[in-house]
Amino acid sequence: MAAKKQQSPASRIHVIVGTDEGQVREAALMVWKDLTGGVDDGFTHETIEGNAGNVDEALTILGKTEQALLTYSMFGGDKVVWLRNATFMGNDRTAESESTIQGIDGLLQLLNKGLPDGVSFLLSASKIDKRRGFWKFLEKNAAVQVYDKIDMSRDGWEEQVAALVLDKARDAGLTFEDEALELFVMQAGEATNQIVNELEKLRLYLGESTTVTVEAVRLMVPLSRAGVIFETGRALQSGDAARAIALIDEQLEMGESSVAIMRASIISTVRNMFMARILIDRAKASPFNYRDFESAVNRMPIEEKAWLPQKKSGDGVNIYPLFMSAKGAMAFTLESLEQILHATAKADKLLVTTGLDERLVLHRLVTEIATSALPPDARKAARR
Repeated sequence: MAAKKQQSPASRIHVIVGTDEGQVREAALMVWKDLTGGVDDGFTHETIEGNAGNVDEALTILGKTEQALLTYSMFGGDKVVWLRNATFMGNDRTAESESTIQGIDGLLQLLNKGLPDGVSFLLSASKIDKRRGFWKFLEKNAAVQVYDKIDMSRDGWEEQVAALVLDKARDAGLTFEDEALELFVMQAGEATNQIVNELEKLRLYLGESTTVTVEAVRLMVPLSRAGVIFETGRALQSGDAARAIALIDEQLEMGESSVAIMRASIISTVRNMFMARILIDRAKASPFNYRDFESAVNRMPIEEKAWLPQKKSGDGVNIYPLFMSAKGAMAFTLESLEQILHATAKADKLLVTTGLDERLVLHRLVTEIATSALPPDARKAARR
């Protein structure tokens, strides 16, 4: 049972909202268990499904919610009402209907008057329109938790997703090899639901083993567009021409343009390796430790790093993509990377201005990049 100490509005109204449905569901379930003491016999508390396909359904759900909040527990004692996964509080057609807005205002008035003694309210939803009075009331009078998906358009999203993956991997009893984690981040996306599902597939595939390898990720996790771009770049960095060519051919067969492949997968990879190699050679940036790499870049005079890619926010160098390319850059000399950079620019121009076979242009460039890499023994010596 919920503890009697709950007297303030914020302790009796709980809101879990956000676009990351997995996180919202998990957090809401934890609050539900905490409020009910893990005891739900089907009579003491009430759960109302909030999935509404139209205005009429939304109004029915709101009516049930208000009735539940005004009704005491059948057997006395505290009662928790959970409006679960409400889909009509955002800004879609159903949510913006005048009838729905009035229905939500009715719920707001009930909450504003105060819940009956012993009654608590839990609301979980993917979206709530933050312009309306309902949200403003909740901000002031409820315990609110927000779980939005990580914004993959913002700098540093890879680090945030990696931290989320590692957290969920620990729950699943799994650990990642470094390169496997990088690949998983690119392929699994930012949604907690998807991440947890892919980790469960890996856990079942690995059996008694608990270490996730690159091979396991390649085999079990579907290759997204971001994953293809990352894998192509990784193959180029490692000098694996066959793998890079296979991925490029696969993208061409799926209708991706040669110019898009060139600019998303190849140019960005070569440019980042070139910049990373300069930072390794001149700033003594470590390619094996992100914090050391970051510190070395930050110590550089402003004028010496003005040419490096900047964060969209404008508050410094976008370091993470350069670090991700640093290990690959160790397979090349600065001179060879400069030559590759020129060769890549030439190939890009050929794709745009001539009618040459695009597959042939890309294959030749990939082969030139791969053959420019240092032999394995030389790479090991360079790392010492």
